[in-house]
Amino acid sequence: MTIKLTRKQRIKIRSSDDAFKVMQEILLREEKIDQYKEHFWVMGLAPSTRILYVELVSLGCIANTYAEPINVFRFALTKGCVNVILIHNHPSERLKPSEKDLDLTDHLIQVGRIIKVEVLDHLIISTKSHMSFADTGLLEKLAESPKYVPPYELAERIRAEEKQIREEAVRLERERMDRIIKVAKTVWTKSGIKEGVEKGKKREKIEIARGMKKDNEPIEKIMKYTGLTKKVIEKIK
Repeated sequence: MTIKLTRKQRIKIRSSDDAFKVMQEILLREEKIDQYKEHFWVMGLAPSTRILYVELVSLGCIANTYAEPINVFRFALTKGCVNVILIHNHPSERLKPSEKDLDLTDHLIQVGRIIKVEVLDHLIISTKSHMSFADTGLLEKLAESPKYVPPYELAERIRAEEKQIREEAVRLERERMDRIIKVAKTVWTKSGIKEGVEKGKKREKIEIARGMKKDNEPIEKIMKYTGLTKKVIEKIK
């Protein structure tokens, strides 16, 4: 689920404090009952490090992200993001990462490498404070871990999934543009028909005026009958 962001929240991320400030606001506006559940978000960044989106990947626990880690990056791939920040909260307010937190981060770093989406940080947050894997050196340490470096076959499967997601994003964008062009053509066609009808009506009036002038009808009568101006009628040969 994509989290709705205000214009003020779409800031450039220069530090973990910047990311936490935005996520703290998001966490605090959750329903009180949901604040006591564990959330897992992904923050997608533009090359300029401006926030493009924040997506809620899971609610209640983060175990599901172990099964299909590609889903954590799915929105990043469709949006063309090359950097993401992982964020989850600890309802207990304790910010020490668990073994599952470390394993998940390790796993997602490796998947990100394969699909060329870099994990810049993983924040554990509460309503009052946060802990940053990057600031504490944990991210660098996990990046060197061989535990989740996938074998060739698995890496190829992940790349195939990445390609499929990117192709689907391109297809959807192409279909969207086709719909826009179709609507635009319809509007242009209708506009062209209307313009043609108007021009045809004017030509018809001019021909009528030309005939009346040949019959030496007075200009005032021609003006009244055709609706043409005196200046236009005088120019008709």
